Amino acid sequence: MYDWIYALIGFLVMFGFLVGIGINQPRGVSVKTWCYGYLAISVIFDILVVITLFNSAQYVWLTNLLLGLSAGAATGLGIHVAHHISEESEHEHGENSAKNKGLFGF
Repeated sequence: MYDWIYALIGFLVMFGFLVGIGINQPRGVSVKTWCYGYLAISVIFDILVVITLFNSAQYVWLTNLLLGLSAGAATGLGIHVAHHISEESEHEHGENSAKNKGLFGF
């Protein structure tokens, strides 16, 4: 049961952070700061994976947390890609791409 809890916490943390900084566009920060946010996510994630690989038996909870973080990142990436697909469809149909976007940017 705790496996699911750690995975859910990881998912909520990652997805919440991505929504917070903006999945498709920077939210309240410059593009440079936004990119540094994404870079920090990747570096921290990589460090956690290395720690887990060296001590996998001792950090089972961290393995489950990383699974949740991966799911959150994959969901954010899926939304980002869906945004680009939507933009491409708008360009193909000649629609105005400057219309209001929802929470996830499409």
